[in-house]
Amino acid sequence: MALFLYDGGPNVSKLVFQVNIKWRLAHSQYGLTSILTWSRNMQPMIAIRAIAISMSVLAGSVFAQDAVKTTENVADQVVQIQQIRNATAKITYAGKIFLLDPFLAKKGAYPGFAGTFHSELRNPLVELPMPVNDIMKGVDAVIVTHTHLDHWDGGDNNAILKDLPVFVQHEGDSKIIRDQGYRNVRILNEDTLFEGVHLTKIGGQHGTDEMYANPQRAALLGEAMGVVFHARGAKTIYFVGDTIWQKDVDHTLAQFNPDVIVINAGDARLAGYTGSIIMGKDDIIHAAQVAPKAVIVATHMEAINHMTLSRKALRDHVQQHGMQERVRIPADGETMHF
Repeated sequence: MALFLYDGGPNVSKLVFQVNIKWRLAHSQYGLTSILTWSRNMQPMIAIRAIAISMSVLAGSVFAQDAVKTTENVADQVVQIQQIRNATAKITYAGKIFLLDPFLAKKGAYPGFAGTFHSELRNPLVELPMPVNDIMKGVDAVIVTHTHLDHWDGGDNNAILKDLPVFVQHEGDSKIIRDQGYRNVRILNEDTLFEGVHLTKIGGQHGTDEMYANPQRAALLGEAMGVVFHARGAKTIYFVGDTIWQKDVDHTLAQFNPDVIVINAGDARLAGYTGSIIMGKDDIIHAAQVAPKAVIVATHMEAINHMTLSRKALRDHVQQHGMQERVRIPADGETMHF
């Protein structure tokens, strides 16, 4: 690259060009000391100005290269999802760590949910795959899709710091968690920005129309949300949450075209009703069909009394449909990279 500096002499342009070339060679091969040594033969003012300009250009080039590297780093961000247990997941996304639906109790700490399948079993059915302190390490924020016990037992443990940001679906859940002593509870909306990560609340229906036609059952099931994670340079992740397949799911798939779809797939059942209160094995296949470029992740299995679908049964079902390359069924403690 030629640089031109007028300083009263006809040879200055040529000199500066040469200095710029020699500066680049010296910087790349010999360092700053060498260029200062051979510049002593020039007229002092010309040499100083030439070196200053060359250094400025080089600095600009370095900054430009750094900017390119930064852009590449953002574009190449790896999304990490660690399956903890049940619907609890630890998500590393755009440089931040989120804990989704923390249910951190020891095995058998609570009775089974009344009015559900196998209510005689105590929850959770299995232990955590790691110590609670390891789960909480590095967490920047917590997301609670709804306050059913198997998605939030924060009122019964001290593992989650009371000042940690906790995102919830509405004011009702916010009050429950604030009354438990948490001081930084925030309500998600259509586009909540948290330190560079966009979080979008998605609606859902936590059971069938027949169940919601019963006022007592409707009150028990309540509301639950899904969440979409999106950020510049990162894959878009859709956590479907506790819902059956309905219009909000279809709308979200069309709007966001997610790269990864995480489905609560345990096929949880209420006594006395047909149908499930969350998704099951056929929904996994349907998701893979309607979102053919997405990776499907099945979670919320084998940890709560009313789950009726095992990992093995789902794995067999997926294989029968030839979807094993598209569907991941992580074990508790397993980490996936996308």
